[in-house]
Amino acid sequence: MKKIYASEFSYIIRHLVKWTVIAIPVSLIVGSLVALFLYLLDESTKFRWQHSWLLFLLPVAGVGIHFLYKLWGKNAEAGNNLIMDEIHEPGGGVPTRMAPLVLITTIITHLFGGSAGREGTAVQIGGSMAQLLGKWFKLDKQDIRILLITGIAAGFGAVFGTPLTGAIFALEVLAIGRIQYNALIPSFIASVFADIVCTAWGIHHTHYQISLPAFHLQQAYAGSYLLLLAKAVLAGAAFGLASYLFAWLSHNISKTSKAYIPKHQWLIPAIGGLAIIGLTYALGTEDYLGLGVTSKYPNGISIVNAFHAGGVTDFSWLWKIIFTAITLGTGFKGGEVTPLFFIGAALGNTIAAYSGAPTDLFAGLGFIAVFAGATNTPIACTLMGIELFGGEHVLFYAIACFTAYYFSGHSGIYKAQRIAVTKKGTLRYPEQALEKLQDYKKDDIR
Repeated sequence: MKKIYASEFSYIIRHLVKWTVIAIPVSLIVGSLVALFLYLLDESTKFRWQHSWLLFLLPVAGVGIHFLYKLWGKNAEAGNNLIMDEIHEPGGGVPTRMAPLVLITTIITHLFGGSAGREGTAVQIGGSMAQLLGKWFKLDKQDIRILLITGIAAGFGAVFGTPLTGAIFALEVLAIGRIQYNALIPSFIASVFADIVCTAWGIHHTHYQISLPAFHLQQAYAGSYLLLLAKAVLAGAAFGLASYLFAWLSHNISKTSKAYIPKHQWLIPAIGGLAIIGLTYALGTEDYLGLGVTSKYPNGISIVNAFHAGGVTDFSWLWKIIFTAITLGTGFKGGEVTPLFFIGAALGNTIAAYSGAPTDLFAGLGFIAVFAGATNTPIACTLMGIELFGGEHVLFYAIACFTAYYFSGHSGIYKAQRIAVTKKGTLRYPEQALEKLQDYKKDDIR
């Protein structure tokens, strides 16, 4: 027995040393590149605020992005889905060109007013750099799969300043209902160090706050605390439906535009850009362009202002869905997650206004729960709530994220995400039905 334990202990030590040595270079490179990306993103946003006329060049920028990927992108255009496919079934690998291409094209998207996020860029930087280092270290296919997961963790942890969330997200996002524990330690190491490196470059993440402590919340709602929990459940259902709508609309805009314009596909981003311009002037506001974390004007509609009563309109969440679905569905680059934060925070604000719930709490719940539903990662998003807002309201985070997860269905923003365990009865599902559901999911979001 002692020999068996000694052998196992020796293996654990070797495993830790090996992946620490491998994960730290990944963290250094990815953390530095994400810091550069966030700096450029911030500067491009400020520049666009100062020069509103740049929005009129959005169609031209979209055409430019299309030809950049057509000439040099090749399979890199698949983005996050390519990385996930390589983890599931190793094939041709993740090309190194993915990192500079997605960084440049995401900056272009934001500079000219596209409504997009940043997580997709960070994850693709992480995946492509991990693949490159895997080749340099001459790792086998199994180790490269683990290294790609660490790349996702490093990119996600660094871009949002949430290292624990980044590690769990990378493990949870690959398959619905299953977490890849074989990459737990490497992902955690990579995510933590990438966040440290990114911060060391002087990058500061937005601070969000839920002002009412849990103890005071229970006092304020002493006679109706259970009612407040019930409101959180109903809000979670609404957040899940919103995430489903976002995924459905984004994928169907992409699928429909390619079906109706099969030959001259450069027209798709041009039309998408014109649609964004038209919607912006029809609504009379630029608040739905770009990230949406903050606004050009102090009282504008943004994620930060959604944490205050009256900070958004009743349909701000829906307009952000439409703007982002058009932007990403017509070929512009960037992530989906920050717009999902916007959608969730704005919807939470609206629900709070009509239900009498605390505005900042429900904005925070929407912030993480719409993301949980769209990516099918309820555990990672619950942890994100703790990292971003503190742990006092963790019960509400879990209620909102878990409920949103079930109400979002089996679709999501990543078509390469597998279904390991369904949401309809789980382990007793016949194998043939599970395969049919997987095929349906792929067809539904392709």
